[in-house]
Amino acid sequence: MTHPHQSAEKLLLMPFFLLLMLASSQPSSATTRNCPTQLSINLLTDADQVFLNGYPVNTSLDQAIFRRENFQFTEIAQRKPFFGWVVNSNQNNTMQVAWQVLVASSRHHIQNNEGDYWNSGKVASSQSINLSYQGKALLPDSVYFWKVKTWDNHGVESSWSAVSQFKMASLLQNYATARYPLQKQDDHPQTIEARTPKTTFIDFGKAAFGRIRLSLDGTEGDTITLRLGEVLSNQQIDPNPGGSRRYAEYQLKLNNGRNTYLIAIKPDQRNTGPRAIPIPQYIGDVFPFRYVEIEGYKHPIEKHQVTRETVFYPFDETESFFTSSDTVLNQVWDLCKYSIKATSFAGIYVDGDRERIPYEADALINQLCHYGVAREYSMARHSHEYLIHHATWPTEWILQSVLMAWNDYLYTGNNESLEQHYSDLKAKTLLPLADELGFISTRTGKVTPSVLESIHLNDQLRDIVDWPHTGILGLGKNEAGETDGFVFQDINTVVNAYHYFALKVMSTIANQLGHTDESESYGKRAARLQKHFNEKLIDPKRKIYTDGIGTDHASLHANMFPLAFGLAPSKNTEAINAFIRSRGMACSVYGSQFLMEAVYDGHNADYGLELLTSTSERSWYNMIRAGSTITMEAWDNKYKPNQDWNHAWGAVPANIIPRKLMGIEPLEPGFSKIRIKPQPGTLKQAQIKCPTIRGNVQVSFFNEPEKRFQLKVIIPANTTADVYLPFWSKAQQVSHNDREVKHQKSGEFLIIENLGSGTHQFEVSN
Repeated sequence: MTHPHQSAEKLLLMPFFLLLMLASSQPSSATTRNCPTQLSINLLTDADQVFLNGYPVNTSLDQAIFRRENFQFTEIAQRKPFFGWVVNSNQNNTMQVAWQVLVASSRHHIQNNEGDYWNSGKVASSQSINLSYQGKALLPDSVYFWKVKTWDNHGVESSWSAVSQFKMASLLQNYATARYPLQKQDDHPQTIEARTPKTTFIDFGKAAFGRIRLSLDGTEGDTITLRLGEVLSNQQIDPNPGGSRRYAEYQLKLNNGRNTYLIAIKPDQRNTGPRAIPIPQYIGDVFPFRYVEIEGYKHPIEKHQVTRETVFYPFDETESFFTSSDTVLNQVWDLCKYSIKATSFAGIYVDGDRERIPYEADALINQLCHYGVAREYSMARHSHEYLIHHATWPTEWILQSVLMAWNDYLYTGNNESLEQHYSDLKAKTLLPLADELGFISTRTGKVTPSVLESIHLNDQLRDIVDWPHTGILGLGKNEAGETDGFVFQDINTVVNAYHYFALKVMSTIANQLGHTDESESYGKRAARLQKHFNEKLIDPKRKIYTDGIGTDHASLHANMFPLAFGLAPSKNTEAINAFIRSRGMACSVYGSQFLMEAVYDGHNADYGLELLTSTSERSWYNMIRAGSTITMEAWDNKYKPNQDWNHAWGAVPANIIPRKLMGIEPLEPGFSKIRIKPQPGTLKQAQIKCPTIRGNVQVSFFNEPEKRFQLKVIIPANTTADVYLPFWSKAQQVSHNDREVKHQKSGEFLIIENLGSGTHQFEVSN
């Protein structure tokens, strides 16, 4: 077996200047006269795409509504939708200074530059996202055409964009989240092997949710056996894979001659129950599988005879890209990026295939990962809004609704969801459970029916910390679960770290929405809790957090959550970081999201890279080694015996690599300002293309720690960025595009502020 850390291919070892050329060679979205591209309506870039039984077709939206086919398409139910586009320019430091939008009721009108429903005229504004419709009232069940042109600060007037269409729904509302239909894609096998004269083994290379379609020859009386599965045993599909890993067997009677057969998937009682998300009828039920065995067929089988109808939420794989000099890291990225596409089969974030039920913890991680790999925001918003009204039982996960709302706003810049759900979000902070010091608890009799009703929970409210706990879900008494021995108390450190962060976020949300008094109140509550949190929960001798008031036990979780949420005093950071490093990956794949946040926010880049590229049993590489091609629900089967092999909450590197290792995050909502803060640790080189609502951010670096660091960034038009470079010593030299550059020092970094759009190259030498 090849060692996972073997030397990368020549592409990964090429000199840095070639990496820069490669990054620059990514296709430019600029066209003639820099016209706007990636037009979106209510966050959807392809709202005019028409599907037939899930397959994209070339029929236009305005034609499809009059044809008798089983078409699917997006419908906009919001009376005043909002528009967006990407500003393009071939010059650096470009900002949009004006725009003009036309909305028309016919193709003829729009082609003649007639906005019979809305002609905004030239509007002096830099706004290129979340532009609310201001024309005549849009009619239900009607198709409209729109386009846009822009002016920039260089005096350039763009040409008109391409024309986009959208269809209004039958019932219009003041607020409604738009969504795409589910999409199908035909996949053919990577390999087909005749094992015996009548047994054929088929491998699609990766698992996916879908159905199997076969074109076979038969004569009357012929019957074949068909087996589908995710797991191999002795080079055959494992008929007893255990847990929630999948296997199915079907008998198929063949008709005379050549026929095409579609295998109808038998419904599973557990994942088609009343709480499960139903799969649309035009898709049909689906099943996760990679392998197929066909037994009893008399003829050789070619690849073109076997098709997997794969189902997913529309996903553009070209929108993101990452590669580095570490081959394990590259494999982990590929695994996690693909997992986000593969697990989108229900059109809403669900817990894999076992129950197909949304949970807040899954959705929070899935949301951040989806943002990291695609310019797609509607599935995250829909999942978050669904969970507001379909809450699940863990205390921390109720609080996560506030975090998801904030992430939605940060990445989209659109506050309409915040406004719509503001009262619900206030309830999700769980303030009624607080005592006089600001601590919340589910054990002090404050969880009343009115509290449960306010958070839309039809269940008990219980603390979770991590999952699974000791002695459940098939774990024996000798298996410690995934909480690192956390000792549950009335006042729980992890729950209150969440509560603190939710209060901080709600203070910002309230301020954004103009509720200044409430913003001040949330801010004061957060400050009070932080004071008492650090007084009561830090062990003064060890300088680390205990699990709660009344216990001396200190777990990884009790320390990583406060660090990730900004609670820890700076004087304790070194001790907390050391303790976190001492515990290793003593948390589940869910907990790893917050561990990685704490590690990188604590500027422990070497340790972060060590965890991302680990080949131990508790690592992302172990999922690959175990044979899964979608991230698993647990590090290994023994840590959660009922686990599945298609769980997006295991895909944490899909957001940690772009957000923390490569350092690309929104500093201001809607990426109006970007932070680029790479933390490579010992990683020699890497490059990424990261999608944002304003266009792609590209970053590449060559790294010789303490000696030389070369960085190239490409910033999209109509935004600015703060770039962070390493600080090693006062003697180091810093250049920007081969010239000395003004900068300021902040801890272990130098910050170059307010860079405009375009290409920037930096070098730090010591």
